[in-house]
Amino acid sequence: MPDAKLNHFFRPRGVAVVGASRDPQKLGHGVVRNLIEYGYDGPIYPVNPHANEILGRKAYPSIHDVPDPLDLAVIAVPAPKVPDELERCGQRGVPAVIIISGGFREIGPEGAAREQAIKRIAHRYGIRLLGPNGIGSIDTHTPLNTTFVKGMPARGNIAFLSQSGAVCAAMVDWARGSGVGFSRIVSLGNQVDVNESEMLAVIGQDDQTRVITMYMEGVSDGRAFVQAAAEVARKKPVVVLKAGRGEGAARAVASHTGALAGRREAYEAAFRRAGVLRARTMEELFDWGRALGWQPLPKGNRVAILTNSGGPGILVVDALEAAGMQLAPLTEATKAYLRKRVPPAASVNNPVDILAGQGPAIYTLCLDALLSDETVDAVVTITAPQDWFAPVNLAEVIGDFTERGKPILAVIMALASDSDATAVLHRRRIPNFAFPERVGSTLAAMWQRQQWLTAQQATEEAAPPLAECDAKAIRTALSGEGWLLPESVDALLSACGVRTPGVGVAASAEQALSLAEQVGYPVVLKLAAEGVVHKSDVGGVVLNIADAEALRRAFDALMERAHAALPAEAVAGAYVQKMIGDGVDLIVGVVRDPQFGPLVMAGTGGTQVELLRDVTFELAPLTRAHAEAMLDRTLAGKLLGGYRGAPPADRAAVVDVIVRLGQLAHEQPALAEMEINPLIVLAEGEGAWAVDARVRVEPTP
Repeated sequence: MPDAKLNHFFRPRGVAVVGASRDPQKLGHGVVRNLIEYGYDGPIYPVNPHANEILGRKAYPSIHDVPDPLDLAVIAVPAPKVPDELERCGQRGVPAVIIISGGFREIGPEGAAREQAIKRIAHRYGIRLLGPNGIGSIDTHTPLNTTFVKGMPARGNIAFLSQSGAVCAAMVDWARGSGVGFSRIVSLGNQVDVNESEMLAVIGQDDQTRVITMYMEGVSDGRAFVQAAAEVARKKPVVVLKAGRGEGAARAVASHTGALAGRREAYEAAFRRAGVLRARTMEELFDWGRALGWQPLPKGNRVAILTNSGGPGILVVDALEAAGMQLAPLTEATKAYLRKRVPPAASVNNPVDILAGQGPAIYTLCLDALLSDETVDAVVTITAPQDWFAPVNLAEVIGDFTERGKPILAVIMALASDSDATAVLHRRRIPNFAFPERVGSTLAAMWQRQQWLTAQQATEEAAPPLAECDAKAIRTALSGEGWLLPESVDALLSACGVRTPGVGVAASAEQALSLAEQVGYPVVLKLAAEGVVHKSDVGGVVLNIADAEALRRAFDALMERAHAALPAEAVAGAYVQKMIGDGVDLIVGVVRDPQFGPLVMAGTGGTQVELLRDVTFELAPLTRAHAEAMLDRTLAGKLLGGYRGAPPADRAAVVDVIVRLGQLAHEQPALAEMEINPLIVLAEGEGAWAVDARVRVEPTP
């Protein structure tokens, strides 16, 4: 449960402004102004030792002189003075403080030291601290505006959290111009105390909020965020714009898994697990937020388009298809009904094009028919600019269908945000899009939300711990450091139930012949040399050796290549393995992300895996349903199903391997990185073999 003190940032019984000023150019003046101007009805206490009153309110020389009730203090003084003022707030017993002052870790070591000082003070007094270096908080329903930014959004049901004060300020200005209402707005600042996970949890409990939007640059604790977001997402949508798509941290990339598991992939896996919808732009963030907050979710991905112009209709079709949505097929009964009521030249196939010149009455008939069609899950209504009826009339028509249980998105093109039609649509909770392309991703986000909620209703238990009888072998195999020898990797995989062809090292051709007799021909030779991870890159793999004579020749040639390329002391010989027959080559692996912990990867394998990048990630541990979904997101899933006439491969065996690796990574923090490439998947019912694998171990403290 969120700390009850966090509610003081939205519904305090009294607010003090430390650093309040009579100068309209100062931040402290703006905070007092906003508290008064936007209707906060609790006591407001300006704190300034050099003023008797500010904006008609009595000023106090110190926070110690402020009377009760006092739940929240806003500090707006120069950064060097902030620790002393925070200390006074602690002595006064203020439970919650917002620091809007800048000059902390964002300016370098001096500011970072100052930030640690205020963190210690807050911890000592039990103060919940928002900021520093933020712009404050807004609750339109209290109403409360602790920011210094002019303007206050209308009351609404969309919340917004931001790790950027500038983005937050710009959004407040946009909200006023667009007419879109918000419930709560929070600028998190440097998050010295209250972080994004805690604030998300407390806003998730707000009855006035139906959807939460966030601008995020990072997370304080990855797993805590996933837990908080998943809990909130079960009750209301969470939409995040995650800035920074590049690879920000150095990491080991000696395996394909490590090279492919970037920061973006980790966040996508975390958001997917938590039910968070990831927007790509600010425009999408609030397009999706409006639609999710105002409209019902679609029961499927079939969309009907009603338009008076072919061009915009085509643009919507393109956008829908790009986003993974489909055109509703429409029943013959619907098309027959429409054919009798629209002009002869109109099209009654989807998109339904009623042509220019038609008025609101035709839109009414067509909307009713489309919403009644069992093949339709959502409707997009488009009108291109025209002068034969006012847009407000169409807005009223569309608004009359809001209780039909299916989402309706309006595209009254180029509609001004302050028009009468916009006001009607907002009042009826229908989002309008000035340009038709934007509806594709919006409906896809709504459908993704519906699918996630449905999946939560059929939750599956996570995999049980790996068998206790294997625990000793697993611990022994993971007791090393760095990249493990193949024999240790083989022992580890066998211990956790993943089938391997076995491996033995031969220092001579005679030893190789002896091992081949044990496993049976055909066999594979793989170079055993220190520091060589990708053996095929140096010609260190010989496949399908059929007999003893071929093995001797292959061994001698392999050693000759190895000694020509590597120091003699680095070459230990060759590994001998049973050759596994043809199948589907996949890659599965594990990598440990510094924020979110172990990630499991699966996709199409082979030597070109980094070029193809047909892989996906999930947080560990994971269920069989998660593993199935991973395969469905990649071409690997299609290959397993039998591509171009090939027989189906053993998908169930792959799912079992993925789940086992996820459980292994979850239970064993020393496992830093693992890759099986290829995992050769045989025909249905014949299982899968981990033919080549590598494991990196980092001892835990």
